[in-house]
Order: sequence, then structure tokens, then C-alpha cells
Amino acid sequence: MDPQSDLERLLFFEHARKTAETKYSQDPLDVENLTRWGGALLELSQFQTVVEARKMLDDAMLKFDEALMIDPSKHNALWCMGNANTSYAFITPDTDEAKPYFDKAVDYFSQAVDADTKNDLYRKSLEVAYKAPELHKEVHKQGGFAERAVFGDGPSTSSSSGNPKSSSDLKYDICGWVILAVALVAWMGYAKSNMPPPPPR
Repeated sequence: MDPQSDLERLLFFEHARKTAETKYSQDPLDVENLTRWGGALLELSQFQTVVEARKMLDDAMLKFDEALMIDPSKHNALWCMGNANTSYAFITPDTDEAKPYFDKAVDYFSQAVDADTKNDLYRKSLEVAYKAPELHKEVHKQGGFAERAVFGDGPSTSSSSGNPKSSSDLKYDICGWVILAVALVAWMGYAKSNMPPPPPR
């Protein structure tokens, strides 16, 4: 990915995180704010090492939990919680340890679909969540590709043996970035729609 756009994303979500943290001190029961805060942490986790990403994902899930305790049918918080669990599962190399996170993701995506039946993104996320454990096995069988792509060298690097990527590596690379792009576009649209209007001149 383009380093400039990565930096812009990092700055955007860091600003969103700080803004949400400030708003939380004023109104800890604002479900939208809790969801934005968790979403910002979820996005920022992609720029961290695996250890730091886990901590940030844990924090994001706590924010989504808090939002869902206030409003259990908040569909975008349910959807974000599904994404956080999926992300946590993918950075967990052990299949048995990752499985509960994939199961939770399916549950949260199902609840999001039930809460907003017309949302295509929620339905697509649920479909992908059912396939995620198989993708996880393939990704980690090929040497932790997910960790390199998301937390290391990026999607255009060669495999660890120094050989160019195989076609299956490329397929997973493209699939991962497409899912990331869809989620990012949805989140950006959500964030922009909830921004305050500019001050009058």
C-alpha cells in the first residue's frame, strides 16, 4: 500500500480515537461514540506489531461490549465486534486458539444481519466469516502470511524463502486487501456521516 495513504489513515484513526476518548469523559453512555472509539482502535491495530495489535483489539472489544450493554441491538457495534474477533483470530496462529474468535465473529455478524436485514455488507461479512477458519489454516500453513501482510512487510513482499509469491499467496493477498478495503470504505462512510458540520465562517 501507499505509505502516504497509510500515514493519512493512521492519523485519521488516531484523531478519531482521541476525540472519542475526550467525548467519553463527557458522556460515557454515548453508544455511537463508544462504537467509533472501538472502530478507531480496530483500524489502528493494523499498524501495530502482533503483540500490540492484540492489546488494541482487546481494548476495541471492551468498547464494543460497553456499547452493546447500553444498546444490545446496535447493529454497527455488532458488526464491528465481529470484525474485531475475526482480526484477533487471524493474528492467532494456533487453529484451536483462533476457533472461538471465529465462532464469536459468526455470532456477532449474524446478530448484525438480524438487526439490519437490508445491509449487504453485514450479509457479506457473515458469508466470509463462515469461510474464515479455512482461510486461516491456509494462511498460517504458508508461514504466517497474514502477520507479514498486515503487521510486517506488506502485501507485495516475497515469501520468506526468497522466492516470488505463488499464485495462491497472491489470491489470499488480494482477498485480504479487498476485505480490508470494503471494511475501510464502510467505516469511512460511517465516520464521515457522523462528523459535526464545519463551523460557520
